[in-house]
Amino acid sequence: MKKLMFIAAVAFSTAIFAQEIVTRSVQSYQTDSYKAKKKVFVEALLSKMTLMEKIGQLNLPSAGDFTTGQAQSSNIGKKIEDGLVGGLFNIKGAEKIQAVQKVAVEKSRLKIPLIFGMDVIHGYETNFPIPLGLAASWDMKLIQQSARVAANEAASDGISWTFSPMTDISREPRWGRISEGSGEDPYLGSEIAKAMVYGYQGKDLSLKNTIMACVKHFALYGAGEAGRDYNTVDMSRIRMFNEYFQPYKAAIDAGVGSVMASFNEVDGIPATGNKWLQTDVLRNMWGFKGFVVSDYTGINEMIDHGMGDLQQVSALALNAGVDMDMVGEGFLTTLKKSLDDGKVSQATIDEATRRILEAKYDLGLFENPYQYGDPKWAAKEVYSQENRNIARNTAAQSMVLLKNDKQVLPLKARGTIAVIGPLVNNSLNMAGTWSVGAKHANSVSLMKGLQDNFGKDVQFISAKGSNIDYSEKLENIYAAHGKLTDRDNRSKEILLKEAVDVANKADVIILAIGESAEMSGESSSRTHIDIPQSQVDLLNELKKTGKPIAMVLFTGRPLALTNVKDVPDAILNVWFSGTEAGNAISDVLFGKINPSGKLPVTFPRSLGQIPLYYNHKNTGRPLSPEKTEKCEYERFKSNFMDECNTPLYPFGFGLSYTQFKYGDMSVSTSDLKGNQTLQASVTVTNSGNFDGAEVVQLYIRDLVGSITRPVKELKGFQKVFLKKGESQKVTFNITPEDLKFYNSSLIYDWESGDFDIMIGTNSDEVQRTKITWNK
Repeated sequence: MKKLMFIAAVAFSTAIFAQEIVTRSVQSYQTDSYKAKKKVFVEALLSKMTLMEKIGQLNLPSAGDFTTGQAQSSNIGKKIEDGLVGGLFNIKGAEKIQAVQKVAVEKSRLKIPLIFGMDVIHGYETNFPIPLGLAASWDMKLIQQSARVAANEAASDGISWTFSPMTDISREPRWGRISEGSGEDPYLGSEIAKAMVYGYQGKDLSLKNTIMACVKHFALYGAGEAGRDYNTVDMSRIRMFNEYFQPYKAAIDAGVGSVMASFNEVDGIPATGNKWLQTDVLRNMWGFKGFVVSDYTGINEMIDHGMGDLQQVSALALNAGVDMDMVGEGFLTTLKKSLDDGKVSQATIDEATRRILEAKYDLGLFENPYQYGDPKWAAKEVYSQENRNIARNTAAQSMVLLKNDKQVLPLKARGTIAVIGPLVNNSLNMAGTWSVGAKHANSVSLMKGLQDNFGKDVQFISAKGSNIDYSEKLENIYAAHGKLTDRDNRSKEILLKEAVDVANKADVIILAIGESAEMSGESSSRTHIDIPQSQVDLLNELKKTGKPIAMVLFTGRPLALTNVKDVPDAILNVWFSGTEAGNAISDVLFGKINPSGKLPVTFPRSLGQIPLYYNHKNTGRPLSPEKTEKCEYERFKSNFMDECNTPLYPFGFGLSYTQFKYGDMSVSTSDLKGNQTLQASVTVTNSGNFDGAEVVQLYIRDLVGSITRPVKELKGFQKVFLKKGESQKVTFNITPEDLKFYNSSLIYDWESGDFDIMIGTNSDEVQRTKITWNK
């Protein structure tokens, strides 16, 4: 078995992913000649358009997924024919999309094609791990590859625009949409944002297998008070720029074609109507040239924020810099009157229209309106075996081993294994939240994956053991979007007894518990972030059997696992792994692939610690390192009386079936000046019994600054694969660019002084050395 470790991973990455990794902005193909041709074309078209045709381009209704033949006869079909629709979303299938496009380009006066969007968040029909799970891979090639596969599938089926990536930094696990982002760290989030944009958009957005990305939600959506979705955000601009804005800017720098405004307010003004955000920062500071779309009814929702009636908030949004109105139709129904009333200008309407037309030009829609969507191509591309193989490998690389006492994992393919838990046979929940395009019945459940891959060698016996929650009312809430929890109406006593009886017949127990798919995601905030008591009771009963327990944890957020972490012998966090979940989990449980994932977000000990994140500021009364390590309370210091300051699992944490030994860290010099480059190195040795991969992490602390600085910040990482007994020297090249931050004047620069350079296996376990760097 040891020789089989990582064979699948190497095969997938070298053979299947033959497409070139994109490392530059998609906009780089736009030569001066291209831009000149585009300008001439768009200006000529603008000059022919009536006012309402211009406003129509700013209108993005939801299609409600037309049935065949509805396109022309529907209310939306009539609006398309009248030139009052710029794009549609929530319509799936090449034939349907082609039929609707035909109305636009053959029935409307100016024959302007539509843009078709969809929430292709972590795959189309072939679903990859949820974004938080993808982030746990710390593998930018895999993440870019997942977006490339998604783009190929979506484009073949008619989609030309995705509302992804979501780059909202969040330190708030109560917020359900933390599952849709990349975690708590701006550096890791920025690297992922670039990888996703490159994957979706490729090198040339006009090619038929690339789709336009949309970075969201601008801005600060992940910092809502109390973790309640759509809630108020209030923070200093220094914090915005240093801790939350970086991933958005990274996507802009990567050439993302569109931006989505967020629901929350910023500085007392909803982001959808916030000119400082949408114009001053996004366009004037960062140079964004694409278009901005509101979120779903985001313009209308400013009425409840207290910003005025529909006409007022529509004018506010347009003047702020929002170009397209998703669903609300406030632009369509009020902008003409606002123009007559002098509330908006013709130039502002023209500029918004121009940006939409330019995007369509870049997508190649004017040259070939039907290039997106080919039923023959879709039949070969969508949910292909090749794509599923990539998804399977990616899912395995995203899993995080949190615990492995007595080397219970990897399991041996022999004997009898009990597979117990409410998520054992539930294929509908494997893809997780925001899996809009997926056919969930096709997803591989845990039990099916185990049986298909190891059923010849292992006798698998199963029981449900418990429901997701004791509360039927809550389970009904969790079963959103058709992802049923398969509630069993037998008593808890009967369910527990059945599970214990099955466990007593087995050599080892695989226990599949945690959240169901829609317990995280949009509008899925939770006031308690622990595992529901019904499942905790199941775990505790199984512990009494004395059988080894390998706990497979399904989750879309950091959970407080303090009350369960000591019970099982092993804990494998599989997030929600996507279409190939059961196969990928089986690969890891039985050692075909050695887990190498690292947490992209801190797991707290308890709810009361939130927000808890590694790159926090120090206080004037920090708890001493000795007291912190021992979890001892100290009066008049910044700590809790009833809980440790430390997390349960820190940012960057993740175990392996093997062990990695770090040698002493070295730096090329400890005294630098100007634009020199510092080399920081460490030799990593695989000292265990299996081949495996380790994510080596670089952190820096600015010890003295003109404003207070975090205790450490991630500034680099390298994922290295080492065979058993192999060593490798890992070197980071550090420049003054890695020392920069936004000061109190919001100037992005670095300052002379002393810095701690740290390298380690996670944010808590690092070696450090001090250097001095002067300008």
